[in-house]
Amino acid sequence: MKTLYQTSALVSGGRDGIARSNDGMLEVRLQAPKELGGKGGATNPEQLFAAGYAACFESALRHVARTQKIAIGETSVEATVGLGARDDGGFMLDVALTVKVNGVDRSVAEKLMETAHVVCPYSHATRGNINVNLKLG
Repeated sequence: MKTLYQTSALVSGGRDGIARSNDGMLEVRLQAPKELGGKGGATNPEQLFAAGYAACFESALRHVARTQKIAIGETSVEATVGLGARDDGGFMLDVALTVKVNGVDRSVAEKLMETAHVVCPYSHATRGNINVNLKLG
């Protein structure tokens, strides 16, 4: 792989800590959600993953449309990330992506969404590891 961009984030305190990017552009307080026995009131890793995946997938969708010379209207991607318990005592994620593509027929939007799922690095990284459901909204 030829690296095009690289970044890092440092977290201290785990789910009840602080996350900071190496360039200082991101600094967020983390708090475990109430559903996991935490206090809530701050962001959590699943929200950060959902935001990152949605942003990356929408960019991949627009990239695919540009590459295929398909004019599209407004787009959006909502990523819903679930955290669950595995039978062996560990944890796992699942993701639902709801994709909206205006300005094209539904069949074209579906093909763009499917191709974006191949192109998106988040989709590539999760393929075969977690369940990702795609839905055209």
